[in-house]
Amino acid sequence: MALKEILQKLANEKNNPCVTISLNTHRTHPDNQQDEIILKNLLKEAENRIIDEFGKRPVSEILEKIENISEKIDHQHNLESLHIFLSNDTEEIIKLTWETRENMVEIDDKFAVRPIIKATVRAEEYLILVLTQSGTKLYEALNDSIVKEVRNEGFPFPKNPFYITHSDVRSDAKQVDNQIKEYFNRIDKSVVEIHKTSSLNVVVISTTDNFSKLIEVADLPQIYIGHDHKNYESAEEHHIVEQAYEIIKSQQKEKRTLAIEEIKEAVSQGTVLTDLQEIYQAAIDGRGDLLIVHQDYEQSVRMIDERTFEYEDNSKEPGVIDDIVSIIAWDVFSKKGRVYFTHQEELLELGKIVLKTRY
Repeated sequence: MALKEILQKLANEKNNPCVTISLNTHRTHPDNQQDEIILKNLLKEAENRIIDEFGKRPVSEILEKIENISEKIDHQHNLESLHIFLSNDTEEIIKLTWETRENMVEIDDKFAVRPIIKATVRAEEYLILVLTQSGTKLYEALNDSIVKEVRNEGFPFPKNPFYITHSDVRSDAKQVDNQIKEYFNRIDKSVVEIHKTSSLNVVVISTTDNFSKLIEVADLPQIYIGHDHKNYESAEEHHIVEQAYEIIKSQQKEKRTLAIEEIKEAVSQGTVLTDLQEIYQAAIDGRGDLLIVHQDYEQSVRMIDERTFEYEDNSKEPGVIDDIVSIIAWDVFSKKGRVYFTHQEELLELGKIVLKTRY
């Protein structure tokens, strides 16, 4: 099941209790040894809080899941964070490449899906074209991971068949240039066909000269969204995707910067809200167009009625929603609004959470 589908399932579930456990983790040994200890402590906290609030018998099924969940997690393959979602109807384990705000247990009648929303809005599918005259490969990537090598539309391409061997002709720079461009033109046409069916844009790993020639002959140059120099010392797939993902991350940051500018420009039009209660009401009404949240901002509340709440300092009190921001973010996202989480300080000129409304 794709992450977006899992998010939809988790966000739409209403159960009492819904237990969310989030913690930062480590990819490498020996750091990932401490992850197992931290998780054990968080599971114990979850167990104690559930028993205190509900008693043992009504939540026996969840308590059993808490007891057994550790056996289903391989800490040798941890990423940056781990998220566990447990209820009578659900048991979901998700590893993400994004750090979470802090190690925590959240108990409510809904799951705390904020980290999954963040991962979903920052999940970027794209193509990586490794372009050389000695052979060209195309990969499908998701964030910093290779999904697969593309093996259709002629990929992987063998070395340039138009390479000129005759020494007299090879001295003709223009003819050599044309032969290279013909090779790249064929590659471009295959990339365009794949783009038509997948709608994925392309990051190119190549020499600057080869990239320049590719753009000259490209039918749709706009699909080539970035370029980095090929590192011939590190041609393994994991190095290639690391190079490409740096370009994607830079473009994502630029999008967040533009989103902040968009909200600032909308202030004069009266469509920007910074009061949390007003933001919540606009979000549940489907008026949220663009929500930007400072990465560290969260707020515990107790609902007074369906549309209003009061702030709470102790998120672990029974009946308290641990983080209303998670609910707001889902309401905006699920109703086709845009959601960004950012550390960028420019946002703080307006507040820690800001919503641009549709009307």
